[in-house]
Amino acid sequence: MEFRFHLCQIETRRWLLVVGAVAITHVLFQFLLLPYGNALRSLLPNSNDPFYDKSSSRVVLTSAKSVMVRNPLTIDASSLSNGSAADVSLIVKDDIVSGGSGDGSGLKRNTGEAENDFVLDDEDVENPIELVVDNVGDVDGFVSDEEDLDNPIELVVDGVVDNDFLKSNGIESNSSIELASETESRIHLDQSLKSKDDMLGGSILNGDTNLIHKVLGHANISLKSPTAQFRLKNASAASKTDSAKPGKKKMKCEMPPKSITSIHEMNQILARHRRSSRAMRPRWSSPRDREILDARTQIENAPVVVNDRDLYAPLFRNVSKFKRSYELMQRILKVYIYKDGKKPIFHLPIMKGLYASEGWFMKLMQGDKHFTVKDPRRAHLFYMPFSSRMLEYTLYVRNSHNRTNLRQYLKEYSEKIAAKYPFWNRTDGADHFLVACHDWAPYETRHHMEHCIKSLCNADVTAGFKIGRDVSLPETYVRSARNPLRDLGGKPPSQRHILAFYAGSMHGYLRPILLNYWKDKDPSVKIFGPMPPGVASKMNYIQHMKSSKYCVCPKGYEVNSPRVVEAIFYECVPVIISDNFVPPFFDVLDWGAFSLILAEKDIPNLKEILLSIPEEKYLEMQLRVRKVQRHFLWHNPPMKYDLFYMTLHSIWYNRVYQIKPR
Repeated sequence: MEFRFHLCQIETRRWLLVVGAVAITHVLFQFLLLPYGNALRSLLPNSNDPFYDKSSSRVVLTSAKSVMVRNPLTIDASSLSNGSAADVSLIVKDDIVSGGSGDGSGLKRNTGEAENDFVLDDEDVENPIELVVDNVGDVDGFVSDEEDLDNPIELVVDGVVDNDFLKSNGIESNSSIELASETESRIHLDQSLKSKDDMLGGSILNGDTNLIHKVLGHANISLKSPTAQFRLKNASAASKTDSAKPGKKKMKCEMPPKSITSIHEMNQILARHRRSSRAMRPRWSSPRDREILDARTQIENAPVVVNDRDLYAPLFRNVSKFKRSYELMQRILKVYIYKDGKKPIFHLPIMKGLYASEGWFMKLMQGDKHFTVKDPRRAHLFYMPFSSRMLEYTLYVRNSHNRTNLRQYLKEYSEKIAAKYPFWNRTDGADHFLVACHDWAPYETRHHMEHCIKSLCNADVTAGFKIGRDVSLPETYVRSARNPLRDLGGKPPSQRHILAFYAGSMHGYLRPILLNYWKDKDPSVKIFGPMPPGVASKMNYIQHMKSSKYCVCPKGYEVNSPRVVEAIFYECVPVIISDNFVPPFFDVLDWGAFSLILAEKDIPNLKEILLSIPEEKYLEMQLRVRKVQRHFLWHNPPMKYDLFYMTLHSIWYNRVYQIKPR
């Protein structure tokens, strides 16, 4: 009995010893685990999701090489090797920062795959900042007219952010790398979402039209044309889906325009505007007004130009007036550039990608010594150097579908310069101009900049574009900022065996119609949807444009498309299909001389229209495309009659015909 009691005591002590050991181990484990809870979290399935510190507005990331910037700018080094990690990367190259030859002011944006040489070019090392877009917009990886507006931007210097470099560009930084802006907005990080147009393009390639029906919406369509009947089919199918969601609103870009202004009507509007301007009279006179009025008289009485060796007369509405106006611009025009406004929205040009036009003009204008003046009293025109693309990147709140803060930001800016300087109030901003290529620019500048001269890529007469005052800015897709003329040119007409070519994403309502009628329907009409990503596919796309007689340029979400300039770049006759689109430099160029402008309703008759053009006429148009090409090219420094000077001239020319004497 005594032995049994002693054995029980031993077993009890052992049991207590085990329990104590377990308890001590648990406490010790909790003690060691507590500081590294986030590391353990990374082992869980959703480890890539950021967690939010409720005590502040900052986002804390688990990666040691990742930091966070203000909405919507994000930093993640992994995006360079994995295209799906993030859509947009603002890359600061470490070797460039330490010893680059650039000026440190070039902000460039690219559309394409980060892993191919169309984005990260060795010859571009003089530009320390790059914006890289990985498979954004067009699924084919080429030019995209409109892109996912919610993509974050990532700032990486081999995993380390160079604060000194940011400060040297006027961008303030703290431990969280927060880009400075005059408007505060919350900071957040969302994983990249697959865009609606990507899904739509895939549905078309797979023959699945259900998703297309959900995306497309059509109203006020005539039932007479085959195109309208096709649209009606989609509309009826879509209505079944939408009936379950009675409060759903269709976006404007998803519907055909309610009214159409033909190219003939645009010509009439321009002629009326030239005869009688609607611009207000200045509140007080200026010697600059008299100089402009005198220039107008000289332009109206320009000597007739015959066989000018620099200008090809058939390209112009009136080559004599253009030549005289250009000469007077070179001799007279002075521009004052406002120093107001902080980077990155102001004074930081994007030199690469889809919206490069606004950046190239900004950089070349700011570097000009002939036109620019430091004394605003000497200026005929006043330039407001903001980037509409950086405005969207910096201030747009992802998934908010609300752009009011963007417009308010520019409203406050215009009110600031109106209060600080007397020049805006003299003309209500009529002698001020802006250059903006983002699709939202018409909305962002509405009302408070209504009297300004707007040079816009989105030249839509239904969105407030004023023919005769505003300038249609060519949308140029720049792949290499160091060499913007790379791959320039195309095959001679005798080697262009493709009648018509198009490839791209299914943005908007029109492109699915184009594919419905012509994809895989005719071997001479090569109409494709999104092409696969990659360098080989991209080169195939370029070779198709170089080998085609006509390059089809349908509208996307908005009326403008970079394919118009791309076609000219590769010496392919552009076929513009976009109702209400004012072609670039409409004030001086005769687009009927070197392009075809078709109504959207003519898509079913595309091949018939192209084949009806005699061979002699085609050869004449193709020659004129080669002649007009020089007016659509960027050079640094600028060259006579190139894209920079053509843009500046159109701004000057429209101001000459807008001004009224007191």
